[in-house]
Amino acid sequence: MAADIAEQPGGFARLLDGEHTGAIAEVAAEVAQRRPRNVVFVGRGTSDHAALYGAYLTEIRLGLPVASASPSAITLFGARPDFTGTLVIGVSQSGGSPDLSGVLQVARETGGLTLAVTNNPESPLARAAELSIDVAAGHERAVAATKTYTAELLALLLLIEGIRAGDGALPAEERAALDKLPQLAEEALADRTADDLAQRYRFASRMVTTGRGYAYPTAREAALKLMETSYLPALSFSGADLLHGPLAMTDPDVPVLAVVGDGPGGRSMRDVVTRLGERRADVVTIGASDVPGAAGRLPVPAVTDERYSALLDILPLQKLALALALARGEDPDAPRGLKKVTATL
Repeated sequence: MAADIAEQPGGFARLLDGEHTGAIAEVAAEVAQRRPRNVVFVGRGTSDHAALYGAYLTEIRLGLPVASASPSAITLFGARPDFTGTLVIGVSQSGGSPDLSGVLQVARETGGLTLAVTNNPESPLARAAELSIDVAAGHERAVAATKTYTAELLALLLLIEGIRAGDGALPAEERAALDKLPQLAEEALADRTADDLAQRYRFASRMVTTGRGYAYPTAREAALKLMETSYLPALSFSGADLLHGPLAMTDPDVPVLAVVGDGPGGRSMRDVVTRLGERRADVVTIGASDVPGAAGRLPVPAVTDERYSALLDILPLQKLALALALARGEDPDAPRGLKKVTATL
């Protein structure tokens, strides 16, 4: 898991080279030409969190309505929704889960434009889709996904911005900002705060993660990593949802990890941190600047746009999940009961 985490700056650089950006640009141009009226994402686990990031990008940057598919409606109940005029995007590291391929197959048969985003371009998911994108993360050693997650995020960002451009080509300003990601990722991974924080949380019995907008997928993915590597119950909430009831369970014994960036989503989270502070919750923020009311911060480099934060904010949280698992005497490379490919029907 440590090796996978460390490879992410190189993964960003690889996906940003001419061969891969060119391939994604071709897909984006084809989607733009087909002019879908809405978008449906389908994924499981970590890839579903990447899909959620894609959903925010799609609604904010493209102005298209987004939905999340319910695979069981198709694979268990035999539903055949009419996907005419819909872009259906399946996101999966392995591309091997039959229920995801089943959704794309039905979508293609009923008039949808289907796209697979996967780390295995020869997978059943890629074969089921009309179009496919290889996230080019390379072999992932650990069961817990890390580098494939951030590769999916960047691939979806390149796709959505390419569709927005119309011809798949990113504006020069966008490209210049993205070219800084490998170095920014190196800086985020070099920080040692996560290792120290793991000792502080070694005996925690539960945790809460929270964020809004582009940070919400990060909060959900962080919770999953904590659960699958340390077997630590971790509840994830949108910052808005946290205030609608779940806030009542927070107290000094329940650590809260709050993703607080510098954009609109991050600014809205500052009020959430204030409310948590009123309940004397143990709050640690993830972001580029300190937040009043928080007990600490996992630092990440500042970026020019909140869209890019999701690719960096998760890095110290991955390191925290790894360090916490080791501090609790667990093996994060082989979580009990889990396999790399989960084949749900």
